[in-house]
Amino acid sequence: MSRLSRRHALALGTATLITQSIARAQDAYPSKPIRIVVPFAAGSATDLTARGLGAKLTELTKQPVIIDNKPGAGGQLGAQTVATAPADGYTLLMGTNSTHAANVSLYKKLSYDPAKDFAPIARVVVGVNVLVVHPDVPAKTTAELIAYAKANPGKLNYAEASSSQRLSAEQFNQLAGVKIERVPYKSSPEAVRDLIAGQVQVMFPDLPQGLTQIRADKVRGLGVTGATRTKIAPDLPAIAETVPGYELTYWLAVFAPAATPAPIQKALHDLVVEAMKDEKTGQTMTQGRMEVSVIGLAAFGDFVKAETTKWAKMIKDAGIEPE
Repeated sequence: MSRLSRRHALALGTATLITQSIARAQDAYPSKPIRIVVPFAAGSATDLTARGLGAKLTELTKQPVIIDNKPGAGGQLGAQTVATAPADGYTLLMGTNSTHAANVSLYKKLSYDPAKDFAPIARVVVGVNVLVVHPDVPAKTTAELIAYAKANPGKLNYAEASSSQRLSAEQFNQLAGVKIERVPYKSSPEAVRDLIAGQVQVMFPDLPQGLTQIRADKVRGLGVTGATRTKIAPDLPAIAETVPGYELTYWLAVFAPAATPAPIQKALHDLVVEAMKDEKTGQTMTQGRMEVSVIGLAAFGDFVKAETTKWAKMIKDAGIEPE
């Protein structure tokens, strides 16, 4: 055998060993703890969903699933953490319409690329926000809030800690013909605390957070942001009943770093789908206040692209300028 042939054979053998080694590692996945990064604070809908899913994945894989909250910058800090993590299936993101659809249009420069830096694994739940006010606000319906805002310009502020909360409010401003001023927060629980304390008067938290405070009589619920009433809280009117054309829903989903090998992406997808089949897991993830709605792998990628276009239009129509 010539020297060149020997080198070729050696290189081929080495490549084969590497390929086999990778295949064995993928076949054994997962063989160590998995981390799910949550780009919002503990207690948020995103956090509740990740913890519920993580508990079931631990049961299915016999590996610990660690929830790592990294709130800030509209979800950018957590998303960037996963975008730059090793693409081995052991660092995942519980992403949202904020991190992967709206932020592209809300920020002039993102610290990550939602399309290029991630592999979409599966959407898991969808939900709505709820319009709530501090008890001192003399409005018991959406119509009364609109009338009060028009009669008292400059007296109402809204708290927001995510793109869906912000757009819920700005779309309300636009379609209702009012001007409730924005007060941004780093985390939703922090914003809710200030709402309860009366530092701000209005908020559109996710339904899990909002219902907790409504039922504790700490805030007053006026309406939900979906096109129609939700079966989860049928006593709350849809804002659209008073403000025609108003609608906003959000979604939560699992993402992995873009270069994650296809077999591991498929393994992750299958694990998530299997977890979501368990009714108890769905109840834990949603607290009975969101809806389990799974979209998997290829279809989910197309969904994210469509959502990015949809949110860009909503943000433009609401008159929101990138920061």
